[in-house]
Amino acid sequence: MWKPDRQSKQPLYQQIADDLERRISYGEFPPGSLLPSERKLAEQLGVNRSTVIMAFAELRSLGIIESRTGSGTRVSKTKWGATPRHTPNWRRYAEGGSFLPNLPFLRRIREALAQHPSLIDFASGELAADLSPIEEIAALMSENRSIPYLGYDNPQGYIPLRQALVSYLRDYRGIQATESSILITSGSQQSLYLITQCLLSPGDAVAIEDPSYCYSLPMFQSAGLRLFRLPVDRQGIRPEDIRSLYKKHRIKMVFVNPNFQNPTGTVLDAERRRRLLDVASELGLPIVEDDPFSLTAFEGNPPPPLKSMDPVGSILYIGSFSKIAASGLRIGWMVAPHSVVDRLADARQQMDFGLSIIPQQVAAQFLRSLYFGPHMERLRTQLLYKRDLLIEALQRELPGLVEFTVPQGGLHLWCKLIPEVHDGKLLDEAIRRGVVFVPGSVYGSDSGFVRFTFARPETKDIVPGIAKFAEALRKMIG
Repeated sequence: MWKPDRQSKQPLYQQIADDLERRISYGEFPPGSLLPSERKLAEQLGVNRSTVIMAFAELRSLGIIESRTGSGTRVSKTKWGATPRHTPNWRRYAEGGSFLPNLPFLRRIREALAQHPSLIDFASGELAADLSPIEEIAALMSENRSIPYLGYDNPQGYIPLRQALVSYLRDYRGIQATESSILITSGSQQSLYLITQCLLSPGDAVAIEDPSYCYSLPMFQSAGLRLFRLPVDRQGIRPEDIRSLYKKHRIKMVFVNPNFQNPTGTVLDAERRRRLLDVASELGLPIVEDDPFSLTAFEGNPPPPLKSMDPVGSILYIGSFSKIAASGLRIGWMVAPHSVVDRLADARQQMDFGLSIIPQQVAAQFLRSLYFGPHMERLRTQLLYKRDLLIEALQRELPGLVEFTVPQGGLHLWCKLIPEVHDGKLLDEAIRRGVVFVPGSVYGSDSGFVRFTFARPETKDIVPGIAKFAEALRKMIG
C-alpha cells in the first residue's frame, strides 16, 4: 500500500491529496463513491488525523470531493464530467453476486497484516520462510533449467506431476491411485470449490465438523448448501451423528479433516474411522477427506488416511503442498473416480485453462528428489520446537486462563479461554499491541476460543507474541 514519503520536501498532506486525486482519476474511486474516513485513512497511512483533514480540505477546494455531516466524504459527481445516470453503482455490484466475501474477522486480520507488516502473525495458516524448502527448490530449478512446454497443459494437470504423486501417495500415504484418477488443483480450497460447485446443487445438505475450517469458507454458503454440524471431541467426530443427520436432513456429502484437524488438532480415533466408513458405505454417502497435515506427525508415524482404508471408493481425497512445503507453489491434488475427475477438470478448464506448468514441474521434481525426505524430517523437528515454545509461553504468561490439548502434529494450537471475553474486542486489543490470531468463532465455535498457528511466526517472535497476547487478554478482563 502507498505511504507518504517523510523524506520528501513536499508536505505530507499534499502528497496524500495528490495520491487520492490520482486514484480518483484512475477510476479507483468513481464519481459519487465514498472515501475512507479521516480516522481510517490516517491509520492506514500512519499519519495524524489532522494531516488527512488538510488533504481533504485541499481536494474540496478543487471541487474534487464533497463532505456532508453524517454522510462522510464522497467524490464529486460533476468535477469529472460525469452525471449520476452515467455512473455505475459499483458499490451495488460489489455487494451483489452469489459469491460471498470473506468473514469480517478474516478481512480485519488481512487488513491489519497489510497495514502493519511487523505484527506477530499467529493467524496465517501457512509455513514461515524458515520452514519452507527454499534452498532445495532453488537448487532443483538451477539443476533442471529446461522447460518442456509453455502452452496450455492437460486439464487434469502436468502428467509427470501426477505420476510423481502416484508414487508419493503409495509410499507416504498408503493410497493406491493411477495418474488418471488424480486432478491437480491450485490447493485444497480450489478442490473444495470445485466439489461444492460441480457435484452439489443449491439446497443440498452437507455435514461438516464443528469446529471446522470449512466454516471459515463462505464458498459453502455461496453454493447455496445447507450446513449441518458434526461435533468434534477429543477422538474426532462420532459416526452415529452422520446417520442421524441423514435421517433428518438427507445429507448428500460429508466433509472431514481426520488427521490433526484444523483447528482443533484432533486425530480421528481408529475405531471411529472404521465406523465412519461403514456408515458411509451403508448410506451410499461420499466423504471428502481433506488431508493437508498428516506428514507433520511429530513422532514420524502419520495416521493413515481414510482413503487408504476405503474398499468401495467412497472417499474424495484432497491433499496439498501448502502445509508441507510452500503455499506459494499453489499445488494441490484430488484423488477421485475418473468420472468425477473428468467433470471437475472440465469445470476448472472453463475457469483458468489449467495451472502454470512451471510450479507443477518444480513440485514433481521435488517429490522425486533426494531433498524431500530430509526436508520432511527437518520440518517435523522445527514444528515440534515451535509448538513447545508456544505451549511454554502460554503456561508461563497465562496460568489458569487458557486450556488446550497438546497436538501431536499439524500447524495449530486450539485454546479455550477461561475468562469470558468478546472475540472482536480481544482481536482489536491484540492488534493494537502487535499480535494477531484467529478467533474461534471463525470456525463455528462459540466465543471464547482462539487458534494460534505456530508454523507462521518466526521462532524468535513466538515468546514475545504470546506476551503481547497475554497483555491484551488481561486488559480485557480488567
